[in-house]
Amino acid sequence: MKPPLLIVDDDEGIRSQLKWALADEYEPLLAADRAAALELFRQHHPAVVLLDLGLPPRPADPDEGLATLSELLAFDQAVKVIIVSGQSEKTNALRAVGAGAYDFFTKPVNDEELKVILRRAFHLARLESEYRQMEQLLSRETFEGMLGSSPAMQAVYNTIRRVATTDAPVLILGESGSGKELAARAIHRRSSRRDGPFVPINCGAIPENLLESELFGHERGAFTGAHTQRRGRIELAAGGTLFLDEIGELPLTLQVKLLRYLQEQTIERVGGRATIQVDARVIAATNTDLKKAMQENRFREDLYYRVAVVVLEIPALRQRPEDIPLLGRAFLQQFARESKRPGLTLSQAALRAMQAHTWPGNVRELENRIRRAVIMAETRTVSPADLELAEPTAPTPGRSLRVAREAAEREAVTAALRRNNWKIAPAAAELEISRPTLYELMEKLGIQKPGAEDETETPDAPA
Repeated sequence: MKPPLLIVDDDEGIRSQLKWALADEYEPLLAADRAAALELFRQHHPAVVLLDLGLPPRPADPDEGLATLSELLAFDQAVKVIIVSGQSEKTNALRAVGAGAYDFFTKPVNDEELKVILRRAFHLARLESEYRQMEQLLSRETFEGMLGSSPAMQAVYNTIRRVATTDAPVLILGESGSGKELAARAIHRRSSRRDGPFVPINCGAIPENLLESELFGHERGAFTGAHTQRRGRIELAAGGTLFLDEIGELPLTLQVKLLRYLQEQTIERVGGRATIQVDARVIAATNTDLKKAMQENRFREDLYYRVAVVVLEIPALRQRPEDIPLLGRAFLQQFARESKRPGLTLSQAALRAMQAHTWPGNVRELENRIRRAVIMAETRTVSPADLELAEPTAPTPGRSLRVAREAAEREAVTAALRRNNWKIAPAAAELEISRPTLYELMEKLGIQKPGAEDETETPDAPA
């Protein structure tokens, strides 16, 4: 449908001229005075209005036109009002712009110039409308900083609401980049400990010889370089929440000490003998299979059942595809505002490419790709190339979405491994996932390094 365009002018000849000049692109609504203009505006709510300042009953002065402008803006501040004026009325047109009009042009009307002004006004009105709709959507779909309206995310929100009212330890499971820390913070903010500290620590990012001190603190002189007494993260979390990210990477020796804390709520600093009582809730997270780690004696079974009183699983982004456009537009709005590039939008091709991508790096990968696109986009419309995504192709007949996604995932993982000479760490970094997640993907997709079977094959016994 053509967008409505309200034309307000007391000259019937000008109204007719504008109607026939613009009817190919717009649905003209014609009014000769303020009352008719306001009635049509209330009925059709056009995004753009052409307004002559000289209206009856006093067409010789601008007062009636300025009053019409004021009432239009009072009804909708977002409306783009373009003033029509003669050369002698330019001062009044500028007054109108100062009062909130979008732009002005002078008579006699140049149809091509006017069309350019109108297209720009409608484009800006559409962008502003999309921005307002996105803000409203975000206000409805955001839960404690988490974004998603899919059934999978609604289930996550419901679990958070329930566990937040208790002090039970929670184990959050999910792939790297899926939002496990956001979920932990949501639990903390909705709990009775919300006024206490939220203290995160990544158990896989700190060297083993420093991790014990980071968690439990140390006394002065406990080891070389321990010049002062220092409280650990557990003590710092007193009265609040301790978030143990990547708990699956915790060394066995520290698993024993953490288990003791969970059982007794007491700790001893490194190099100390005093028992310190600490009241902190523990929320742990991991992207590894802890049950498999228990079978391989890499994770204590008794610790698992202590931290996994409640298990919360965060779905991977590919498991909630309906949230991808919402997240993409939210990130685009945020980064475009930060980069002072308002008006950026995602093309339909970009949205299709985002839906087709398997997102091995989950929400973090989507966020990074959108951030890059804001920098790289040469126009106001973000393309698949700006996101470094391939143009989507038509699905093979008879091929399910799951099969298509697995094939794309296998291709992306294999390509990254080849580019990095089958070295796990740089390939995982390129894919923006952790090494354990890459190992899991390789196992799930049946990906093996060329020659790996030969290397592990047992030679035949001699005859």
